[in-house]
Amino acid sequence: MAVKIKLPRWLDRDGHGIRNSILFVVLTVLFVAFAVFGSIFGYYYVTYEHVVDLRLQKPLFENTAKVYAAPKEVRVGQKLTAEGIAEELHEAGYSEGGNAAIGTYTVDGTNSIAIHPGPQSYHSQQGAVISFNKGLVRQISGDDGEPLGAYELEPELITGLFGADRTKRKVLTYDELGPNMVNAVVSIEDRRFFEHGGVDYIRLLGALRDDLLSGRKAEGGSTLTMQLAKNFFLTPEKRFKRKMIEIAITFQLEHRFTKQQIFAMYANEISLGQVGSFAIHGFGQAAQTYFGKDVNQLDVAQCALLAGLVQDPSLLNPYRHKDRALHRRNQVLDAMVENHKLSRAEAEQAKAEPVHLTPANVDAGEAPYFVDLVRERLVQQFGNTDFNADGYRIYTSLDPELQNAATQAVDEGMRMVDEQVEKLHARRVKAGDKSPIVYPQVALIALNPHTGQVLALVGGRNYGASQLDHAIASRPMGSSFKPFVFAAAFNSSLAGTVLSRPASDVPANAPKDVASADPVAPPPPDPSQPASVFNAVMQLDNEPTTFEGGYSPHNFETNRYNGMVTARLALQLSLNNASIELAQMVGYDNVAKLGRDAGIKSARATPSVALGTYGATPLDAAGAYTVFANGGVKIDPWMVASIRNANGDVLTDYAPNSKSILDPRVAYLTLSLMESVVNGGTASKVRALGFSAPAAGKTGTENDSWFDGFTSNLLCIVWVGNDDYTDLKIQGADGAVPIWANFMKRAVQLPQYSDTEEFPVPSGVSLVKVDKVTGLLADAACPDDYTIAFLDGTAPTDTCDRPNFDQRNVFQKLLGIGKQPALPPAPPPQLAGQPNAPAANPTSQPNPSQQEDDKKKKGFFGKIFGAIKGDDNKQNGQSPQN
Repeated sequence: MAVKIKLPRWLDRDGHGIRNSILFVVLTVLFVAFAVFGSIFGYYYVTYEHVVDLRLQKPLFENTAKVYAAPKEVRVGQKLTAEGIAEELHEAGYSEGGNAAIGTYTVDGTNSIAIHPGPQSYHSQQGAVISFNKGLVRQISGDDGEPLGAYELEPELITGLFGADRTKRKVLTYDELGPNMVNAVVSIEDRRFFEHGGVDYIRLLGALRDDLLSGRKAEGGSTLTMQLAKNFFLTPEKRFKRKMIEIAITFQLEHRFTKQQIFAMYANEISLGQVGSFAIHGFGQAAQTYFGKDVNQLDVAQCALLAGLVQDPSLLNPYRHKDRALHRRNQVLDAMVENHKLSRAEAEQAKAEPVHLTPANVDAGEAPYFVDLVRERLVQQFGNTDFNADGYRIYTSLDPELQNAATQAVDEGMRMVDEQVEKLHARRVKAGDKSPIVYPQVALIALNPHTGQVLALVGGRNYGASQLDHAIASRPMGSSFKPFVFAAAFNSSLAGTVLSRPASDVPANAPKDVASADPVAPPPPDPSQPASVFNAVMQLDNEPTTFEGGYSPHNFETNRYNGMVTARLALQLSLNNASIELAQMVGYDNVAKLGRDAGIKSARATPSVALGTYGATPLDAAGAYTVFANGGVKIDPWMVASIRNANGDVLTDYAPNSKSILDPRVAYLTLSLMESVVNGGTASKVRALGFSAPAAGKTGTENDSWFDGFTSNLLCIVWVGNDDYTDLKIQGADGAVPIWANFMKRAVQLPQYSDTEEFPVPSGVSLVKVDKVTGLLADAACPDDYTIAFLDGTAPTDTCDRPNFDQRNVFQKLLGIGKQPALPPAPPPQLAGQPNAPAANPTSQPNPSQQEDDKKKKGFFGKIFGAIKGDDNKQNGQSPQN
C-alpha cells in the first residue's frame, strides 16, 4: 500500500523551495559579511582620516635647498655659440622671451644673444649682449653699451638635493607632464583610471582570486590612487588588513582631489630607479636623468620607456638592462594601441626608435662628495638649520665641466692602479701569501690657487659603495711635504743666515725619533765643512746617516746618488738623507712651523718631518700648496660663495681667508725647484704622458701615493691609498701622477683653463745659467748649462772657465766666510739612463789633483766632454723615487 508523505508547504515537489532556502542562507551570510566588512572598513576609514589630515597639513613634496655651481665666465675670444649659451641659460631657468623671475634671453640668429637677468637672478640684474663671429665670442656689451671683457652666466643647478636620503625629485603639475606621458602611464598601469572611483573592483577581485590560487600575495589590481595611498601613507608590507586600510585612504583621496591632482601626485612620487648614488623619484626627474630633457619634450617612445619602469625600476634600469627596458617599452606601446591612445602605425614607428640615454654619470655631474661636504660645513656654522624648509639657494665654487673631467680622470686612472695592485697581489700569492686583495681608494682636489675656489672634488672611487670622503681624511704626506723644507732653507738665505753642516757623530744610545712637539736641538756645526748661504746649487750630503734620535732613513734606491748632491737634485729626485740634512741645518722647528703656518697642523720638529711622516688631508694639502702657487700667500680652500632665500635675497656672502706665509721670492725659488721635479725628476711621467704646459709639483710616497702639482691657473692634489692604512707599495709617480696628468690634459682643453702661462719671476730673483760640471756661471767656454733661479746676491760670482778666482757670493764676501780661492764644487752625480754616461761609480768624488788637471783641460775639450759629465737637469730614463 502506498504511503503518502506530506512535505512542508515551503518545499514543493520540484525543489524550488530548497533553492529558495539556500538562496536565503547565502544572502543572510553575505549580509552579515557585508555588515562586518562595512563596520571594519568604517573603523579604518574614520581612524585613518586623521592620519591623512595630518599628512596633508604639510606640503606633499617638501622644498629642497638648491645647490648651484659657480657662474660660468664668458670671455671675448672663447669658442662659443649663441645656441650653446641659450641652452645653458634655459637649463638655469631662463626663458626665451616671457617674464621668468630668474631671467630671460633673446637670440638673434647666430649673431648675438641678449641676456636679461630677473629679480631672482644670482646677479644684480646686470644684462649683456654677446656677439659672435665664426664660432667665437666677438664682443660683450653691458646694458649701458659699454664693452665688457667678460660676463658671468647664471649659475647652473648642481642638484635639488640637500638631505640625507639622497632622493631626487623634480615636482611637476599635471599640465607640465604632457599627454604622451599621461597616456603611457594610464594605458599600462590603470586603463580605467579616469572612470572608476578609486577602486577597480573587477581587477581587484581577479587579483584576489589569483592570490588565493597561487598562495602568494602578489597584490595586483591596485589602481593609481591605491598605489599613491600606499606610497604616501603605508609601509610596504603585504597583509589583508593593510589592503583594507589602503582602500579606505584611496576613497579619501578620491573625495578630496580631482583625478588630475591625483595623477600629478602619483607622477611626482613614483620611484623610477637608482642611478649612481641617487634614488630617482617622479617622471620629471626621470626625464632629466635618463634623457637630459624636460618631460614635455619627450617623444612617445621615451614616455613609454619611463612608464615601463614603474613595474620594476631596478630590473628594468635602462643603464644596466637595456634589452629588458626596451622590451617593456614596446609592451607599453602595445597597451597604448589597445587603449586607443596610439595608432598601430605610430606604435611601430616608436618601436623602431633606438634608446638614446644621456651618457653623463649622475655622480660626476652632481658631485655627491662635494655636496655632502658643503652641507657639513654649513651645519657646522649654522647648526641643524632646516635649509630645505625655506628652499634656500646655496651658491658654491664648483665648476661642473671640471668636475666631470676629474671624475673621468679618476675612473680611468684607478683602472690602471687596480692593474698594478693585481700584479703585486699575484706575486704575493705566488710567494705563498694568501691575504685577500685590497683595492685602494682615491681623492682629487682641484682649486684656483689664486682665489682658493674649490673647482672639483672627488672623495672616492664610487659614492654608492662608500660615502667616506677621502678628501678630508688625514694621511701622511710623504715626500710631498719636502718643498716646505726647501722653502724654510730659502727663508734663511733671505735673512742672510749662514748654514753650516752639523757634526754627524750621534750617540749610539740616543733615543728614537718620535712625534714630539718639542724642537730637536741640532748638533754643533762640522768645522771641516765651509759655511754657506743656501741656494739651489748648495752641496748636500746624501750618504746614509743616523740623525739625532737614532733616526736612520733610507733613500728609495739605497745605492744611488750617495755622497754630495746639489739641493736642486735632492728635491728633483726626492733624496731623503739630503733633505733631512738640510732640515737639520735650517732647524727642524723652523721647518715644522712653516708647515703648520701653511695648514699642515700636525707637523712637529723631528727629523722625520722632512720626509712628511705627519698627516694632512688632501684638502689641507691643497690649501698649503697655494703658498707656492700664489706668491707666498696662503688661500684657504672654500666651497660656498653665497646663501640666498627662495626669492634670491642675499642672506650671507662669503669672502676667502688669506694670509701671507712666504716672501714672494722664496715662494718662487721653491716653485722653480718643483718645476725640475716635473720636467726631469720623480714626476717626469707628467711629460711622458703628454702634458706639456708649464707646471710644478712634488710626488709623495708614505704607504700612500701622492702628487701635489699646479700650473699658473689650476692646482690639483691627487691621493691614492688603502682604507686600512696598509702599504700601497705604489709610488706617487706610478699611482697619483698618471691621474693628475690625465685630469690636467682634460682641464686645459676647457676654455677657462687653456691659457696656462710660465710662472712669473718676482723682483729680487734672477734666472742664471749655471755650468753643469762646475756649478759656476756658464759662459761661452762651457755652454753645457741649465737655468736656475737665485735670490739676488746668492748666485755664484765666478764663471766656469775661471774657477780658481774668488767664488764666494755677496753674502759670503760681506760676512768674511768661505774659502778663497776655492776648488770648484764636486760635479753633480751622473744620472742613470743619460746618454754616453761614464762607467765610473757616480758616488765617487774626484781628488783635488784630478780637479786641477780638469781645470787645465777646460776649454775646447771641456766643450766636448762637458756633455758627458753629471747633468743636474736631464733625467732621461731614470727611475723615479718617492
